[in-house]
Amino acid sequence: MSQIIPSIAELTEHALHEPAFAEWQQGYGPVQHSPATQAAVYRLAHQLVQAGRQPDLASVYRFMRALDRLNAAGLWLVVHMTYARRVRVDGTALSAEDFKAQPEGHTGGALNMVPAYAGYLALNALSGETRGWLMGQGHCVAAIEALNLLTANQHPQQAQRYSRDEAGMSRLVADFYSYAQAPDGGPGVPLGSHVNPHTGGGIAEGGYLGFAELQYTHMPLPGEKLVAFLSDGAAEEQRGSDWMPRWWRAEDCGVALPVMIANGRRIEQRTELGTHEGLDGFRQHLQRCGFDPLSFDGRDPAAFACALWEMEQRLGHRVQELHNQILHYPLPMPYGIAETQKGFGFYGAGSNAAHNLPLPANPHGDAAARALFNQHAAQLWVAPNELAQACALFITSRSARPAEREHALAVRQPPLPQLPALHYQAQSCSPMAALDRFFVDLVQANPGLRPRVGNPDELASNRLGGVLKALKHRVSNPECELEDVQGAIITALNEEAVVSACLANQGGLNLVASYEAFCVKMLGAVRQSLIFARQQKEVGRPAGWLGWPLVATSHTWENGKNQQSHQDTTFCEALLGEMSDMVRVLFPADHNALLALLPAIYQARGQLACLVVPKRERPVQFDRQQAEDLARDGAILLEQAPGADPLLLIACGSYQLAEMRRAALRLTAAGHAWQLIYLQEPGRFRAPRDVWEAAAVADGATLERLFPQRHGRRILLSHMRPEVARGHLWPILGDAARQRVLGYCNRGGTLDEAGMLFANRCSWAHVLLAASELLGIGLDELLSAQERAAVQGEGDPACLR
Repeated sequence: MSQIIPSIAELTEHALHEPAFAEWQQGYGPVQHSPATQAAVYRLAHQLVQAGRQPDLASVYRFMRALDRLNAAGLWLVVHMTYARRVRVDGTALSAEDFKAQPEGHTGGALNMVPAYAGYLALNALSGETRGWLMGQGHCVAAIEALNLLTANQHPQQAQRYSRDEAGMSRLVADFYSYAQAPDGGPGVPLGSHVNPHTGGGIAEGGYLGFAELQYTHMPLPGEKLVAFLSDGAAEEQRGSDWMPRWWRAEDCGVALPVMIANGRRIEQRTELGTHEGLDGFRQHLQRCGFDPLSFDGRDPAAFACALWEMEQRLGHRVQELHNQILHYPLPMPYGIAETQKGFGFYGAGSNAAHNLPLPANPHGDAAARALFNQHAAQLWVAPNELAQACALFITSRSARPAEREHALAVRQPPLPQLPALHYQAQSCSPMAALDRFFVDLVQANPGLRPRVGNPDELASNRLGGVLKALKHRVSNPECELEDVQGAIITALNEEAVVSACLANQGGLNLVASYEAFCVKMLGAVRQSLIFARQQKEVGRPAGWLGWPLVATSHTWENGKNQQSHQDTTFCEALLGEMSDMVRVLFPADHNALLALLPAIYQARGQLACLVVPKRERPVQFDRQQAEDLARDGAILLEQAPGADPLLLIACGSYQLAEMRRAALRLTAAGHAWQLIYLQEPGRFRAPRDVWEAAAVADGATLERLFPQRHGRRILLSHMRPEVARGHLWPILGDAARQRVLGYCNRGGTLDEAGMLFANRCSWAHVLLAASELLGIGLDELLSAQERAAVQGEGDPACLR
């Protein structure tokens, strides 16, 4: 396709021969088409016709004219969603009772997203292919919902409630921020303040700004295209997003088109990108990072459509130059910069107030504000017959392609993986060896599932040397045999960036491993994905991506040498607070226990697993049958000393199990009955918080078999903080007066494993101290004088080793 760059004179001449072009040139509402945008539309029209995607130039221009009207109607609906209880499609001014008593909405950002999303819809229609979309600023959802209604791009729940007439539009604007609640306590309408599973085509909630910037490159598979609308504030400050050209490869990535909405405003202050100097500096920064920036008029939906098309063409040329060995990775990655004003198209554009409520007062009770609303909304109004004709063009364009609500990334459903053979062990070894071999074999058995490994630390140190050797670090210039241009391991000392690479890889196989203390930095990204997947399940469209583990290794009890910053159990505790049907929190104590968990983890859909795993050599605690029973039930009765009313010894964690075993020997020697239970999956034994979680917890028979009510005295020794463990596990701990819970107490420093256990009152001797209290016996029955002095903080802890 030839590149045509017309002059203004040529555009003027073209308008004389193409009346449809001349009609479009006039613009509509607040949108006036700049000479640059006119030239871009001219080029786009000729290229689409030359490529056989449109029958003639006039068809393209008529569609662009319809786009102007769709854009104006979208802006009109958005401002009504913030302020109004109803719309009047005949353009009549609204009266006081037509306005909300409490208006709410991220109005400015949503107004800026209207031309962006409208331009995206237009390019799909004109080119005959459906691209995916992602919006980093999910609170701008009003733009998406408004345009989805106008173009009939809704899921059934919304289509039934929000029709394309005055009643349906009025219901939409009234529902927005209505705070309606269903009898079960959930939202009472299929509409939210952020992108949610009711939003046609939505794939991320977008409430945590900055994660879309880290994920978009890793989302599309080869043959797919994704448009990512990004925030200038997040792009300016989320530096991990600068690395996307490092990771993109034509061989295993689809087309990714980032577009930053450069409106120059955060919530209450201007961004650096709100100045010409800031934008120029940002463009230079992008070029240094390997991007190919393209600036355009972010106020004009036609400019968005043309820019996206141009970005696709540029990337295609770069890939061809790569194949011709003219270029090498990283390729210059197109990056659109949509220059606009916050809240363009309505009163208050460009001000701090545009972020939320641009009018100086509430039109419901203020006549001046009401007049301003009606004045500026009137400039956006589209006559019903014109709007119907415009919308019809968008709707009929989908006759031979998927609707945007069903773009490839939104309906992701990879096949279940073929599972490799399981190699159980009888000798002491690192539990991480089970994961290392399994994941390498899993990737080899499933060549059609793209692998991604997120690595913010050291794979070799975390005992994943086989994964490193097989999959290699992804780099542009390999320096050793463990690096490769096509490597599948995303390595960066940025936990948010590497976990995002895997959260985004929803069509493949994933693994993230990090020091436990550093996993905490992943929580926001992980939680956003869990929230969205849970909401998808609740509305009847469950996520189809394959499950995978977040591995917290080099964990708290093994990391004594590295001071207290490396000793933190927050990650597993926080994820235990999430819904247990969405993330399993697991503490495999040995190689076999971990291995038995992996098949179910990787064959789950829409569910993550947090694995807290020791990396050092640990004794084998479970044979194959025990490991598989443990994986199925979440806990297992491991050993017991018979007798009446045994003391229940509950261990959660590999080092905790070893301490419990040692304590049990002393109890046996003293003639006391006990049962040793290993608790691998605490979330299975919580009180369920809703019907979905109830399906993931142990049934009553399993609960009674493992934790019989008749045995009331219980000691839990946990990897986690005792307060957290006690709160989640009250159903199996019973009467508070007859239980003791031991765990991490925020004590640490430069200590070894035994030192960490002693400092946190979690050693075998501390278990016996708790046992003496519950059994009502003297501590001298269980410990020597020297040991008693140590456990009471008066002697040398070394005697307990």
